[in-house]
Amino acid sequence: MDILVWLIPISLFLGGIGLVGFIWTVKTDQYDDPEGASQRILSDQWDDKPKP
Repeated sequence: MDILVWLIPISLFLGGIGLVGFIWTVKTDQYDDPEGASQRILSDQWDDKPKP
């Protein structure tokens, strides 16, 4: 039972670090256009060296 005294605060601390990291990535626009790159790679419109 004494182990819960250690495990609960550690898990809350690690969860808080994950939450802060997620909020930071949202604020710095890391998820701005998650599907754009996957669609552009299939399109010839964005091809730097198109086939003749």
